[in-house]
Amino acid sequence: MKPALSIIVPVYNSESSLRPLIARLKPVLDSIATSYELILVNDGSRDGSWRVVQELASAHAWIRGLNLLRNYGQHNAILCGIRLARHEIVVTMDDDLQHPPEEIAKLLAALESGADVVYGTPERESHGFLRNVASQVTKLALQKAMGAQTARSVSAFRVFRTYLRDGFADFGGQFVSIDVLLTWSTTRFTAVRVRHDKRASGESNYTYRKLLTHALNMITGFSVLPLQVASIMGFVLTAFGLVVAGYVIYARIVNDVVVPGYTSLAALIAVFSGAQLFALGILGEYLARVHFRMMDRPTYAVRGTTSDDRKDS
Repeated sequence: MKPALSIIVPVYNSESSLRPLIARLKPVLDSIATSYELILVNDGSRDGSWRVVQELASAHAWIRGLNLLRNYGQHNAILCGIRLARHEIVVTMDDDLQHPPEEIAKLLAALESGADVVYGTPERESHGFLRNVASQVTKLALQKAMGAQTARSVSAFRVFRTYLRDGFADFGGQFVSIDVLLTWSTTRFTAVRVRHDKRASGESNYTYRKLLTHALNMITGFSVLPLQVASIMGFVLTAFGLVVAGYVIYARIVNDVVVPGYTSLAALIAVFSGAQLFALGILGEYLARVHFRMMDRPTYAVRGTTSDDRKDS
């Protein structure tokens, strides 16, 4: 039996690629779904993307558009769309045609095998070297935050069962990771290989710098691993300091030798000072998360929609 699908696409400066995306998406949805909707979430685009979204929503009853007040980030925009999805299965994909609509059927087939979340992992990345490196670093951080091996195969091209959103219905905060939030509801993840095309037009807005920043936000916002690393490093350096102190005392008492070395002493002080500053920096990151959470800044806010289902959060 064909499923009912809610397709969620975060939109950012993609004025030229939205119409080609719709042209390819509609025949695919007609063949694989009983009913469907497309939710286009304009994430503070600086071009004419929102105008195009409005035109598409006026021309097609199955398209809904939301216009956020400013740029909140890809995951925040996707969360906004997830909360408004009406159908049983959610599909998320990019707005630049790097995720071929024709590959959605592969993800749905894998979902029928018993999984709750299926990722479309690129057969071959179409990014540059630095972008690929940054992407791998992000996936490693995500693996630590999610605690799932499938994290190394995540991508923005994913399908999952809509009821999983119940597990993070009350989530609020500035920093969002959809993949981590999904682990709050299920452990049944899988991934399939899909084609990954080149960007239809323009340049990617998700630079390696943004990817690394996202990795830092994930690992400090959803994991205590940095604190554990700081604790282990503190223990190791303390043990090292005790060994050095023991050696100095032994040499003085047993051999009556004063161990020389102002240079080595300065190096040790530098090492210990650096470790302390590193640990304080990690603690500062966590305190910043607490500070922002207490400020209760919204995950997103909607300026307007193409229908009457406005929802702020």
